[in-house]
Amino acid sequence: MGTTRLGPAERSAALAEMAARELDLVVVGGGVVGAGVALDAATRGLDVGLLEARDFASGTSSRSSKLIHGGLRYLEQLNFDLVREALQERALLMQRVAPHLVRPVPFLLPLTHLAWERPYVGAGLALYDSLGFSFGFTRGVPGHRHLSRQRALRLVPALRRSAFTGAVQYWDAQVDDARYVMTMLRTAASYGAHVASRAQVVGFLREGERVTGVRVRDLEGGAEIDVHARQVVNATGVWTDDIQGLVGGRGQIHVRASKGVHLVVPRDRIHSHTGIILRTEKSVLFVIPWGRHWIIGTTDTEWSLDKAHPAASRSDIDYVLDHVNAVLAVPLTRDDVEGVYAGLRPLLAGESDETSKLSREHVVAHPVPGLVMIAGGKYTTYRVMARDAVDAVAHGLDQRVPPSCTDRVPLAGAEGHQALWNSRHRLAKSAGLHVARIEHLLQRYGTLIEEVLALIEDDPTLAGPLAGADDYLRAEIVYAATHEGARHLDDVLARRTHISIETFHRGLAVAQEAAELVAGPLGWDDDQIDREVSYYTKRVEAERASQEEDTDHEADAIRLGAPEIVPVDTPVPPS
Repeated sequence: MGTTRLGPAERSAALAEMAARELDLVVVGGGVVGAGVALDAATRGLDVGLLEARDFASGTSSRSSKLIHGGLRYLEQLNFDLVREALQERALLMQRVAPHLVRPVPFLLPLTHLAWERPYVGAGLALYDSLGFSFGFTRGVPGHRHLSRQRALRLVPALRRSAFTGAVQYWDAQVDDARYVMTMLRTAASYGAHVASRAQVVGFLREGERVTGVRVRDLEGGAEIDVHARQVVNATGVWTDDIQGLVGGRGQIHVRASKGVHLVVPRDRIHSHTGIILRTEKSVLFVIPWGRHWIIGTTDTEWSLDKAHPAASRSDIDYVLDHVNAVLAVPLTRDDVEGVYAGLRPLLAGESDETSKLSREHVVAHPVPGLVMIAGGKYTTYRVMARDAVDAVAHGLDQRVPPSCTDRVPLAGAEGHQALWNSRHRLAKSAGLHVARIEHLLQRYGTLIEEVLALIEDDPTLAGPLAGADDYLRAEIVYAATHEGARHLDDVLARRTHISIETFHRGLAVAQEAAELVAGPLGWDDDQIDREVSYYTKRVEAERASQEEDTDHEADAIRLGAPEIVPVDTPVPPS
């Protein structure tokens, strides 16, 4: 079975299909949970559509710590079930579902107390390792090991000797979060799901009390359509309450947003052969290897301002720098920061006022007939959340629905990935590319690399790198538009690639070239190219300016000064 493209023609066809007949299920929200629900439903034989108001994964699902992990801090909260579930999912994703996208990553935990800390941490990591075993799978990563200060310094020469007494190293896994979501959506489309971005749900269709579908505004074309469905799933994360408000009445689920800020710095600024994890007064801080960079984060503060574009303030950046510099021999400065991004965690609101204490477990609710709500959880456990949501959908349908099978459905690009990786030198020779380029492509596309290489074969000029972001080939920019559902320049530079956070110019130096590359597939004229570059430039300028402000309110006000190229209205509840 071939993998479905998500190009402009496929988007138009998906909207037409959704308008033409009653679906079994329509999913609102194109983040990791919504994509997971669409895949789960499609692989159970349901006729499913998915609608996303912005770009796929444009919210929380592209602004995470990019880790697939059990969450060491949940062990301290004695939440063993959540940790076990997450670690079992980690093994499943690494070994069967997406071995081309999820890979092991080591972390070193510096110890600062001589007596009690090593046995305490060691016992916790031994439990963490043991919880990682699951039926039918190995753990997928090495077990933890204890290190003296001298051995730790050999692994991480960047550490200040006086800042720690010894260390423990353990392993987790990481993922390109936005790419994972997009790959899952392409997989769902291959199983028959109808998928469209830039399509905003503006209301619910009702027959008495029952929800019977959604009213959708095509934000690109302006038309409104009715999508009828026997069940609707709201999987909108931090927008859960807003979408719930369109139904009217009192909601069963309440979500609060917690802001997490990450910094990206070049790999040579921290001399280390492993990631680092540090305890903070509230939670933990990760220093995560990311290609030629480090991702450092995160913060955990309540956010009640603009959900679409959470802003990182100077205070957020200083907080991260201060905590990482506490252990570094050569401190980082703001001049070392290439990129900054802020994301919102959708936390289930409880009694506590501290966002770091709110639940990461998920809840499924049926507030009115025909509508299922799914909220909470964490990226790692998206598949379990999706399964539970579709189980609730199945309960609301009067037909027999098979059980979930996504634990046995590899994502597009996974099948045969290892064999192709083993043949990467031969593949490099036949493609006329350096083997390092082939490795980069295999780790982003898996066996779908053949589609990228086909573009180069048709147009050899696409074999070269972008001038100013040479980690990415020109072919990858075109592929983002032809195959991966990118509709605008920001989609390409912020999510199909991560040029917006991996370069000091934040994508400005390549914006013109990238826009010209996607203009053909997306049908842009010169005016639209200029418009895309202008909007992207204003976005970057607004983000940089907001990061000079001290408070959230000041940073938010400046960030909102750059409008979206496709405006999305705030949902208005019925009166």
